Amino acid sequence: MAKRQPSFACQSCGAVYNRWKGKCEACGGWNTIVEETGSANPMVGPVATRPSRAKGRIFPLEGLSGEAKEAPRTPSGIDEFDRVTGGGFVHGSVILLGGDPGIGKSTLLMQASAALAKQGHRVAYISGEEAVAQVRLRAERLGLGQAPVELASETNVEDIVATLTQGRPPALAIIDSIQTMWTETVESAPGTVTQVRGSAQALIRFAKTTGTAVILVGHVTKDGQIAGPRVVEHMVDAVVSFEGDTGHHFRILRAVKNRFGPTDEIGVFEMSDQGLREVPNPSELFLAGRDLATPGTAVFAGMEGTRPLLVEIQALVAPTSLGNPRRAVVGWDQNRLSMVLAVLEAHGGLRLGMHDVYLNVAGGLRITEPAADLAAAAALVSSLSGSPLPPDTVYFGEMGLSGAIRPVAQAPARLKEAAKLGFSNAVSPVSRTEKKEKLPLAASSIGHITDLVAGIAARKRKAS
Repeated sequence: MAKRQPSFACQSCGAVYNRWKGKCEACGGWNTIVEETGSANPMVGPVATRPSRAKGRIFPLEGLSGEAKEAPRTPSGIDEFDRVTGGGFVHGSVILLGGDPGIGKSTLLMQASAALAKQGHRVAYISGEEAVAQVRLRAERLGLGQAPVELASETNVEDIVATLTQGRPPALAIIDSIQTMWTETVESAPGTVTQVRGSAQALIRFAKTTGTAVILVGHVTKDGQIAGPRVVEHMVDAVVSFEGDTGHHFRILRAVKNRFGPTDEIGVFEMSDQGLREVPNPSELFLAGRDLATPGTAVFAGMEGTRPLLVEIQALVAPTSLGNPRRAVVGWDQNRLSMVLAVLEAHGGLRLGMHDVYLNVAGGLRITEPAADLAAAAALVSSLSGSPLPPDTVYFGEMGLSGAIRPVAQAPARLKEAAKLGFSNAVSPVSRTEKKEKLPLAASSIGHITDLVAGIAARKRKAS
C-alpha cells in the first residue's frame, strides 16, 4: 500500500503545500501553515493519482433560449433581511453570515428563525458553541420562547444531516458556527481548513439535495474578514456581513456576494432591549442630534443599492506643530481623503500642509462610493475657514484630479430623500438629463472645486 504523503494547509487562506513553510506564499501570513492528515483536497495524496474505473454519465445540453423561471423564495418575515437577500431565502441556497463577536448575529438569526417558524415552516437551529439552555434563554429574552423552532447542540455533520433528513425537510437550517463543525471523512481537528471545507461541502450537498436553505455562521478575524479558507466563500451562494460598532446602537446587514440577488443593498437594524428592531428610514437615525451651527459638518446624500441614505460628514482641520501633520479618517477611505486634500491644495488655493486633518462619518457608517468627495471637501473647507455650512443643504458629487466635479448616478433619488427630510437646497453637479427634469428641491449646480471654495468664502464674508 502506498504511503500517504503529508500535506500542509494554510489556516488563513486554505493554500496546500507538500512541506512546511514559515510564510504562506498565497496570502503572506506567517506561521499559519499546519500539517493536516486526511486532507479533503483532491489534488493532495495518492487519491489524486488513482485511476477511475467508472465511466462518466452522459447528460443533455440545452441552449440559451428557453423559459427562465425565477428561483422560488421563502420570505423570512423581516423586511430588512429580505431586502439584503433579494426577497427571501432561495430553496436550496447556502448563506455564509459573518460578523464581529457580540455584534448580534445569533440575535438576528433567532428572530429570523422564529418569524419563519411562526409562518408554519419547519426551522432547525443547530448550535455548536452554546447549549440548548443558553439558546432558550436568549429566545425568552427576545420574547420568542413560544416560537416552534427546533433546537439542538451538535457538531458532527453526519449526525446533523441524518437528523434533518428525518420527516419533512426544514425550510431553514441554521448552523452556528461552521468553525465548530467536524466530519468523519476528515482526520483533522475542528476549526482547521480541512475540517471547515469538508463540513461546508457536506452541508451544501444536503441543501442542494433537499431544498433546505442553510445559513452558516462564520467567525471573523481581527481584520474583519470571515475566518477560515476563502474557498468556503466561493462554495456558498451568498456571503452576508453583519456590521456595526458596539459603541453605537445600530447594525447594518450587507451582502458581499449573492448569486440570487443584488450585492449593493443594506438592511439597517437598531439594537434595543427587545432585540433588533428594523429601521425603515435610516437617514433620520444617522442625522439625529447633529449640531447645525458648527463649522466642519456637511450632509452627504448617498446611495446604498436602491436606498438613498443621508449621513453627516464631520471634519476638523487644526494647526499642528509637528513636522508631519496627522491625517486620520473614520468611515471613509484614507486614500480618498489624501486625494481630496491634494486637489484642494492644487486647485482650491488652500494650504493644508501645516494642519492636522480629521474626518469622521457620524454614526459609525462606512461610505465607499466616490460621490462623497464633494461633501468631504465642503466639510474640510468649512472647518478650515470657520464658516458653518447651510443647515438645509446636502452635498454630493465626484471630484476629479483636475478639480472638476462630475455628476453621479441616481441623483433624483438622492434629492427626493433630502426633500422628504426637510432639506431645501442641494449642491451638486447637474447632468444634461437632470436639467430637463423637475427636481424636488433647489439645486445649486457646481462644476469645479473653486466654485465650492468661493461660495463658502463669500458666505463667511457675508456673515462677518
